[in-house]
Amino acid sequence: MQRYFVPSSHFQDKLIRITGDDVHHITRVMRYNIGDKIICNSEYGKAALCQISQVTSDEIQATIETWLDENAELPINVTIAQGIPKGDKFDLVLQKGTELGAYAFIPFQAKRSIAIWDQKKAEKKQQRFEKIIKEASEQSHRNIVPHMKKPMSIEMLIEESKNYHVKLFAYEEEARVSNPNTFGNIVNRFEAGQNILVCIGPEGGFSEKEVNILKENDFLPVRLGPRILRTETAALYALASISYHFEEMRCSECQQ
Repeated sequence: MQRYFVPSSHFQDKLIRITGDDVHHITRVMRYNIGDKIICNSEYGKAALCQISQVTSDEIQATIETWLDENAELPINVTIAQGIPKGDKFDLVLQKGTELGAYAFIPFQAKRSIAIWDQKKAEKKQQRFEKIIKEASEQSHRNIVPHMKKPMSIEMLIEESKNYHVKLFAYEEEARVSNPNTFGNIVNRFEAGQNILVCIGPEGGFSEKEVNILKENDFLPVRLGPRILRTETAALYALASISYHFEEMRCSECQQ
């Protein structure tokens, strides 16, 4: 069943108002009409099964039939800080990262980032990024839409990192040492409810200066497997590993 994220201000008792691009998607793409059912989510995670009761060219009204008791969110909040990559690679990180359960995304301008976003370019991209995340959240039946934060410098990222319980950065040199910090061992130490920050470098990786800055500010370098991953693959590897550990492996243990 199709899911739509609706501002909480549009929830009024048993009635929900749907506006904007979702009206076109409901009427033109899905071809829904009066009597059809959809799921409406507020930005605070509450979801309701609804029946469409009125359709106009610029607004759809739906009546709440029942509130749903569901939770598709990771038990920890994982934020991906992604060194700005070239082309549309960041779009892929946002879409697939949302599907895999990321809580938030932070693009940061690394020294070796090939792409450079000035303020004007960043503002133009922000709306598209938020649209990608919202659509991926609806497709994957998330309870919330991940936060899309404004681009940061490495210095701003360090300041932001003070809000996290665990801070990691993917470092390819960890794959070459005899006793590396493996991601699997680190994930075993995570606890439900923690805020986790995973920092991924751009195509050229982190500069030596950036590595030193991160280490000086309590970021732990980690190995993401024995192979060197592309920048757009690394974030997805981390999220998939965390999902397996918390949502599949532990679920299997509970059933034994």
